[in-house]
Parts: sequence; structure tokens; C-alpha cells
Amino acid sequence: MNNNYKKISDSKLNSMKQFKLFLFISVLAICGIAGITSCSSGGYNSAEQAKINAIADKVWAYSQSHPDGFTLNIRTITEPSAGIAVSYAATQNSHSRSQLNKVVSHALRNDGYVGGWYNSENGLYYFDSTKLFPENELAGAIRFGRENGQHSVFILSSSADIPLEGTVAKIVARGKILIGTTGDYRPLSFCEPDGSYWGFGIEVAKEIAARLGIDTEFVKTSWPTLTADVLADPQMFDLAIGGITITDARRETMLMSEGYLANGKTILCRASEAERYKSIQDLDKPEVRVMVNPGGLNEKFANENLPHATIIVYQKNEEIPSLVAEGKADVMITEITEAPYYVKTDIRLAAPLLDKPFTHGEIGVLMRKGQDDLLQFVNAVIRQMKKDGTLRKLHEKYNLVYAW
Repeated sequence: MNNNYKKISDSKLNSMKQFKLFLFISVLAICGIAGITSCSSGGYNSAEQAKINAIADKVWAYSQSHPDGFTLNIRTITEPSAGIAVSYAATQNSHSRSQLNKVVSHALRNDGYVGGWYNSENGLYYFDSTKLFPENELAGAIRFGRENGQHSVFILSSSADIPLEGTVAKIVARGKILIGTTGDYRPLSFCEPDGSYWGFGIEVAKEIAARLGIDTEFVKTSWPTLTADVLADPQMFDLAIGGITITDARRETMLMSEGYLANGKTILCRASEAERYKSIQDLDKPEVRVMVNPGGLNEKFANENLPHATIIVYQKNEEIPSLVAEGKADVMITEITEAPYYVKTDIRLAAPLLDKPFTHGEIGVLMRKGQDDLLQFVNAVIRQMKKDGTLRKLHEKYNLVYAW
């Protein structure tokens, strides 16, 4: 015995010997004389060991044709299409066919999933027993990943790898995602007097939050201060959404997601004057009063393309359509995403060049640099929304053009 331990008296030692004899007899009774070997080797008899070996053979064969990685239901030898895969620490660093039985054995006792991938640097296939979480339980997956010493968790439906110490993990730990939005851009982002938000972009933001398994909190920003607010220190919000056009200039200093909405410059005018405007040249005249909101791409477009028109800068974007309808301006520079809403809700207005936009682009999600894992996650959500039809349904709901 170890010298650090106190000596055991003879009577206690005899008691321990009697207990060991009792335990041995009990094992015989439970396992049976023929099953002693299986009980001493992980609790599996020869038939069960043969089953484990057969499954391991199938997993090994599957791995040879899927070197880029997989998560496999070993009971059916099929890959699940959704879920968050997290490896168990107990099977970490198991590689090659010789160690695959251990992984399969662990998976059968637990969740029934095995993950694998090929390491081209050393020529070995690596395997792990894997736990699969529902995709709306990212917080639980991250917690389990930390408990098992992992660096990331993997979302199957979107192929998104989420680092456990990155931006996404911090947002999930907070329990809500902070969304910067202007709230003045119907039907993409609008804030009602009671503080509630609605719109196409707002629903995309809520979808991102739902797939993180957390709540949303909206933070008011403005077009003139949008860039400064994204880059503010301390950080004001995690990402910005709602009518933000993807541009090279923005990508130079910030991150922008893939597009989720087609976009392009067009005009709103009074319905009684719709025939007056057939091209951009019809706008570029001193007698045409063009109204724009400050600080955004609408003002930039007007200044660059309408040097002869009378440009009127008005602070509140959401009020400009009514001002045009009332005759206080002739034309509003807007987007093909915004114009249909106002034409539908105000019979005094028209969008005669809606099918001939001056520019072509896409609207995306804006965030600060250094949040690459958040960008990856947002892009994965956008792709998944396109794939599962969620994005198309939103386009139909808001009467917007679907371009994918």
C-alpha cells in the first residue's frame, strides 16, 4: 500500500477480503461462468463484440469515401441532415481502424453517432463518439463542448463551425443578440411609436436569433451614423440590418454578409405625373425637386447622377413619400424594395421605373471586422433560408422580388 495512507488493522483487512470474495461470487452469478470474459472486457459478450466490429467496418468503409468529414448515425449508417454535432472527450484522438471499435462501443452506449475526418497532414482518419443537439439548442451544445474540451461545435444543416470562444458563443451566453437598425425604411425596418419593430429585415434578424436559440434586442441607428455606430467602441450592437446595400466601400472597413434581398435604385413620384419620368434624364432638370434622406446611398446617388436637379435633403426617410404625394417634392430616390410598399399603401404615388432600376445590387447584413465566426453563421442562416423556402415566403409576404 502507499505509505501516504494509514495502515489498515487486521480486522479491517479481513473484512475487505470477505467483501472481495462476496463481490467475485456476485459477478459469477450475474455474468455466468461463460460470460466472465465479456464482463471483464467492457460488458460485451462475443456476439456483441462481433456487432461492434461489423459496425466499425461499415463506418471505416464510409470514411474512405467521405474524407472531408461526416457525422454518421451508426445504427442506420446514414448522415443526419440537421443538428449540432459535438464530440465526446472520452474518444478524443482516436484514429485509424484499430481504434474505431472503441469509438463505436462508446457511441452505442450513448447517442449512437460517430464523427470522422481525414487528416491529410499525417494520413490518418480520426473518429469521435458524437452527441447531436437540436439546432435550436446552441447554448447547450456550446456548454457540452466546453465540458468536453472541444474548440468548436458543428451545425450540420449549414456546415457552420462555431468556435467556443468566439463572437457567436459570447452572444449566446448573453442570451440575446443586439441588432442595429434604422427603423425608418418600410417595409424592411420600421419602428412604431410604441417602440415595436416590423419589416422584412426585422424578420430576417429574428430568424438569425431563433437559429441561435436566443432573443433579439433592437438598437436604433441612423443612415448618417451607421458606419460610426458599427465601429463604435464600446460596441453598440452585434450586427446591423434593414435595407443596407452591399458595397465595396463598406467591405473595406466592415464585414458584409451574402445578399438576402435584390436591390436597385428607382423613384417614387405622384401618380398624376408618372408619364413625365421615363428615364434618368427626365429627372436631371432644375425644375425637378428630388428629395432624399441624408447620409445614405440615396443621397450619394442623387448627387452623383442628378447634377442639374434640385436636391432636397430631408431628415426623416419615412416621411418623404407623403411629402412627394403632397407636392412638396416631385421625386423620391428610393429602392425597388421600398417603392412597391408606398405605391400599394398610397394611391397618390407611383413607381414608373420599378422594372428598370438605375442600379442593381443586393441587401445584406453589416457588422464590424473581427467577427468572422458571426459572419459565417449569418451567411449559413441566409443560405439555409434560401434552401428551406423561408426566404421566399418572406419575399411573398412583403411583395418583394425573389432573385434566387
